[in-house]
Amino acid sequence: MKSNFTHSSFMRSSLLISVAIVTLLVFCACNRQKSKNARTDTYASGTMTLMCDESFSPIINEELKVFHATYRDAKVTPVYTNELDAFNALMKQDVHLIIAARNFNEKELNYFKTNGLQPRYFPLGYDGMALICNNQNTDSCITVNDVRRILSGKVTNWNEVNEGSKLGEIDVVFDNNKSAAVHYAVDSILGGTPINSPNITAVKTSAEVINYVEKTPNAIGIIGSNWLNDKRDTTNVTFKKNITVMSVSKLDKATEMNSWKPYQLYLLDGRYPFARTVYALLVDPYHGLPVGVANFMQSPIGQKIILKSALLPYRGDLTFRKVNVKE
Repeated sequence: MKSNFTHSSFMRSSLLISVAIVTLLVFCACNRQKSKNARTDTYASGTMTLMCDESFSPIINEELKVFHATYRDAKVTPVYTNELDAFNALMKQDVHLIIAARNFNEKELNYFKTNGLQPRYFPLGYDGMALICNNQNTDSCITVNDVRRILSGKVTNWNEVNEGSKLGEIDVVFDNNKSAAVHYAVDSILGGTPINSPNITAVKTSAEVINYVEKTPNAIGIIGSNWLNDKRDTTNVTFKKNITVMSVSKLDKATEMNSWKPYQLYLLDGRYPFARTVYALLVDPYHGLPVGVANFMQSPIGQKIILKSALLPYRGDLTFRKVNVKE
């Protein structure tokens, strides 16, 4: 009797041990699968993708070059797209960091709040919304009002802007029909009214805008000024030679004396009218590498990179002085 009891107890114990082992194996397998799918990035290590309006690709390339050299355990892959698609990806949490020329709007903030997410924004700098024309266009000064009339479709011919011009119809070209440049034109230049010019061309990239304007005498291109910096000029006061950067005046009639190009100084003192803020927009519940990248871009090193790229840094301690030169 004692022997049967002992044998029965042993069988029950063996069964319990077997069940425990199987349960432990399943638990470990689930944990391994969870660990495989979970993020493991930190502020300075791991992998991530950021999305950026294509117009800011030159400055983001420079930022990431230095970031990767500083943090060798980090791998950040930029995807250059249009502003609308970048915001949509952030809303879906396909990415956690985007670079754009506007801040969150109220609808987007409410969406994140409803879903228990905390959006953050980091102003990085100021970029000029540049107007470029073909080198054959000798009248390269234009007023804010004329730009508004061109985009609204009220003006369609160059002789309506510059009397006596023989360039014919004004051909307006943007980098992308969903880009930050288009959004700025509608929101900040036209005050929310849709673009209504009959001669609008949308290509795919800022480089294509420059190429198009270079080959088209009657064209006017609208792109970010960071695309125009001549890398040979360390003072950031020289634009590309294959096109002409237009000077813009806030007054009723544009002249060489009252019109300004999107140089850093004229962005700083407000003389250039088409300035926009560049933002790093962040929604990262994990608080990992996306936060580290955004913080780096706002750090003194990141801001210095922006300064050297012909943009005006947001946190730059900049002053300017008037100098009288006597012969």
